[in-house]
Amino acid sequence: MTKTVLCYGDSLTWGYSAETVGRHAYEDRWPSVLQKALGNQVRVIPEGLNGRTTAFDDHLADCDRNGARILPTILQTHNPLDLVIIMLGTNDMKPVVAGSAFAALQGISRLVQLVRNHAWGFDYEVPDILIVAPPAITETANAAFAASFLGAVKESSKLPTLYSDLADELGCGFFDANTVAVTTPLDGVHLDAENTRALGRGLEPIVRMMLGL
Repeated sequence: MTKTVLCYGDSLTWGYSAETVGRHAYEDRWPSVLQKALGNQVRVIPEGLNGRTTAFDDHLADCDRNGARILPTILQTHNPLDLVIIMLGTNDMKPVVAGSAFAALQGISRLVQLVRNHAWGFDYEVPDILIVAPPAITETANAAFAASFLGAVKESSKLPTLYSDLADELGCGFFDANTVAVTTPLDGVHLDAENTRALGRGLEPIVRMMLGL
């Protein structure tokens, strides 16, 4: 039977390109690269939204970017699922949203609870969860992004350790995206095509393991 993987994330999952100020080609986005690597035995569903947070409101946003509020609807939409990959926390670093790695950690914990406690129905089992620490925010000459993510270079560097410890505590898988990808200096936040492809390739081994393939 085909396995189903949900990729729940923000602009890094959506495929935002700082080079074009648009979207990466479909084949360059990391969920697409992961899909190709896994083949037809797995269905990879990308659910990325620009600006999505773990569990916090962004009152400047033009749509609901609170990841905790919309997650139950997305889970029900794609039910049944075998694995949920969560890569969020970058936008939590914005001072107007939360501004700290600890806040993102709390948000990730909330998302795990939502997956585990969801009313799956039809006797479907609760999917496994893979927590991914997003690539750290880096210094940039882009004034708008530097101001929007003030203090985030330091805070985002704390996420891998915090997320890894949380994954151990909650019995989730963990992957550090920093081991395979780095953000572009064009804005310090997003991935260029090469690095988003690298993320998809880097995730393949642990996803295969968690799916029992």
